[in-house]
Amino acid sequence: QVQLVESGGGLVQAGGSLRLSCAASGRAFSNYAIGWFRQGPGKQREFVAAITWGGANTNYADSVKGRFTISRDNPKNTVYLQMNSLKPEDTAVYYCAAELTNWITKLQSQYDIWGQGTQVTVSS
Repeated sequence: QVQLVESGGGLVQAGGSLRLSCAASGRAFSNYAIGWFRQGPGKQREFVAAITWGGANTNYADSVKGRFTISRDNPKNTVYLQMNSLKPEDTAVYYCAAELTNWITKLQSQYDIWGQGTQVTVSS
């Protein structure tokens, strides 16, 4: 079974950048699609970005297109979320999740394994 651990969150000023990491342990990490989701204060958890196992296909929420980039390094069992031009509304707990059929989808119910999350706070 795969376990996921997020890291890289923190406090940053608006306009700044952060890179989140999602490290996986367990077998066959490279067979899974990985998605990033976030939950802001008082909000429901929402889709941010996703990537297929080979990295050839990605999908982004409209709110982050052009600012965030998802990538993966399968030999390192890690998926990254590079976040640039951060805005206060990006403040949230960010979660990564594994989808075991390699389908990149915005549907949270399709993701089988979740990490514990990492806090991102963007100050104005």
